[in-house]
Amino acid sequence: MPVTKTAERALRSSSRKKIVNSILIAKLEAAIRRAKKTKKQADVSQAISFVDKAAKKHIIHKNKAARMKSSLSSTVTTTTKKSTKASSKKKPKKQKINPN
Repeated sequence: MPVTKTAERALRSSSRKKIVNSILIAKLEAAIRRAKKTKKQADVSQAISFVDKAAKKHIIHKNKAARMKSSLSSTVTTTTKKSTKASSKKKPKKQKINPN
């Protein structure tokens, strides 16, 4: 229970911020789950956008945001690398012509 008027105002302010922050964290976690499940580029870019917004508003630490973004981007690159390896074909080497 706050004793002073300033403490009462601080309590009201912190309770409002808690509600907003919990909504943003829920959206962030949902976007990350969706991106890791589908592994689509659009979902990953949306999740990275949520991570950046959360770091900008100091909801998560900037280093944690960097780790999350790295993890999300690696899920997309691994799927694209697998698809490019399967479609690539070896080209025949050109033979050198001797000038003699």
